[in-house]
Amino acid sequence: MSAAVLLKDVFGFDAFRPGQQEIVEAVIAGENTLAIMPTGGGKSLCFQLPALARNGVTVVISPLIALMRDQVRGLREAGVEAGALTSGNTEEETDAVWAGLEAGTLRLLYMAPERLASGGTMQMLRRVGVGMIAVDEAHCVSQWGHDFRPDYLRIGELRRLLDVPLAAFTATADAETRAEIVQKLFDGVEPSTFLRGFDRPNIHLAFAVKDGPRAQILNFAAARKGQSGIVYTGTRAKTETLAKALNDAGHTACHYHGGMEAEDRRIVERRFQQEDGLIVCATVAFGMGIDKPDIRWVAHADLPKSIESYYQEIGRAGRDGAPAETLTLFGPDDIRYRRQQIDEGLAPPERRAADHGRLNALTGLAEALHCRRQNLLRYFGEDPQPCGNCDLCDKPADIFDGTTAVRMALSAALRTDEWFGSGHLIDILLGAKTEKIAQRGHDSLPTYGVGKEYDKRQWQAIFRQMMGHDLMRPDRERHGALRMTEHARPILRGEATIQLRRDSIKAAKGTGPKIRQMVSEEDAPLLSALKAKRRFFAEQLGGPAYIVFNDKTLIEMAEKRPMTIDQMAGISGVGAKKLESYGKAFLEVIAGAVEDVHPMRRKLAGRSEGAVFDRLLAAQADLSRGPDGADKPMSLNASTLAKVAQLRSADMSGIARVIGEKQAERFGPAFLEILRDG
Repeated sequence: MSAAVLLKDVFGFDAFRPGQQEIVEAVIAGENTLAIMPTGGGKSLCFQLPALARNGVTVVISPLIALMRDQVRGLREAGVEAGALTSGNTEEETDAVWAGLEAGTLRLLYMAPERLASGGTMQMLRRVGVGMIAVDEAHCVSQWGHDFRPDYLRIGELRRLLDVPLAAFTATADAETRAEIVQKLFDGVEPSTFLRGFDRPNIHLAFAVKDGPRAQILNFAAARKGQSGIVYTGTRAKTETLAKALNDAGHTACHYHGGMEAEDRRIVERRFQQEDGLIVCATVAFGMGIDKPDIRWVAHADLPKSIESYYQEIGRAGRDGAPAETLTLFGPDDIRYRRQQIDEGLAPPERRAADHGRLNALTGLAEALHCRRQNLLRYFGEDPQPCGNCDLCDKPADIFDGTTAVRMALSAALRTDEWFGSGHLIDILLGAKTEKIAQRGHDSLPTYGVGKEYDKRQWQAIFRQMMGHDLMRPDRERHGALRMTEHARPILRGEATIQLRRDSIKAAKGTGPKIRQMVSEEDAPLLSALKAKRRFFAEQLGGPAYIVFNDKTLIEMAEKRPMTIDQMAGISGVGAKKLESYGKAFLEVIAGAVEDVHPMRRKLAGRSEGAVFDRLLAAQADLSRGPDGADKPMSLNASTLAKVAQLRSADMSGIARVIGEKQAERFGPAFLEILRDG
């Protein structure tokens, strides 16, 4: 079967997402492939579909048991033979995987990298006819990253042993990690590399200065009641207090952090996958492997640690392509805490300097003057137009010429030999009478007291924006003292000007992000009913709701309101297997009583042959007693009619071969006319 046919019939999609098709074609062609795709960009399809188009079993190396089990369940629901060998398997599950491997019917075999440590596993894979290796979360091979998994280093050895193509997928794009993936997985031989655009246009971006952060999070959640969301926090304690506050406010919320027992974490993961509308308050421990496509919002109660972390964490929202929203709160304490984390880390000095640069980039995004998405994507090397889907496109920032204020701050740093942090520099600018200023004679500096136009809090915001523009960076060797970067020198010399945000400096209270409903008010009750039906099937399956249908598919059903099996087949995400399993039940929610359709007719749903089948059926009914209604009754079964509907070349001899000579005498001419009309 072609990739397009597999895409429609198995996965239920009419078209590839941007960038998927060329990756799929390269993998099907047997090229060694490295695909760097944005979080939520549809990478699993890029190895699942080729696995069905190629010979042999595809081995998928994936780091998390929960993720493997969900993908296997989803594939089976779509009619694909898939299995996983994990420590969480029952004996029956493992036996079924072995039986499928021995019979040659298993198309995808998922396993964790740790299983490759067993020599027996390597030899077993050699014996069962592996056609391809797919590596999910390939950045785990990199010793630079916090997700490093030593057993990922064995995958290169497996590729050499089996001598089959390898397709590696990751959402991490920095050059160091890419180079390490090429070295460790492909022996340094450059694979076909695909670097997809990093834009997730369905995600609304918003930042806000902290101003009663608990109330800000509760208000954000209240406007999205009943929608699945994640609140990321900087500390374990805060996950628990925020979850309690959300529960007290009438939400269903739970907490998650690395200090919990493994079984308690698994319970939260399982609940989040299966329950609609659950909010998880979590540290970044709730991270890789969260593959729930219908997360409608992500809020950061504290600033993330870097722009990459921010991108990855907000990327867990809206993976189904439907609208999703984010809110990131930030304040001076956050940035101080993140600086401290970098400075207290064990990374080498050049890495720490780079991490301060990444945090500056995130601060710059928080304090952006114009479209946030432009700022974010420029960091990843893209040059987009304003997005129209962020808070700064909704309501432009209040901007002013901040050159004078910035020069004052830079001058204060320079005149104190760049040995002090923002706190002392602000005291100098405000003309404060502190012991530290008196001891060092800083009250005699030309910059002493020149900044009284702003108060302490406003100067903190100015320094925060200066670091967002990467004009200053903390120096660990000088205990966090601020040192100027090369970007600052033209401003100090009067060769360049700079704009700042007045609204951020004033910390004016805004109205918050615009609230976006998933569907119109008119369609909301139907969407709720469709979700209830989905929950019923999900509970029967014992799996997450999205395995039945994801939010985007239900939204399309609610908006388009299909009334027939053919119209239902045209809904994105409704493949042949899901139409057979759930089509009638969901049609009944939308249209009430639905006429039973023969399974053979259901297989033709959404195709031109379906309409031909209906006309053949009507013609047969008209001629069942002959043209005059006086002959002996005669009919054909649905399977035979379906075969006629799918005849490629329409002639009487072809029809007779399918339905028999006697039947062809009665029905042949009418059938031939229908087939020729198409």
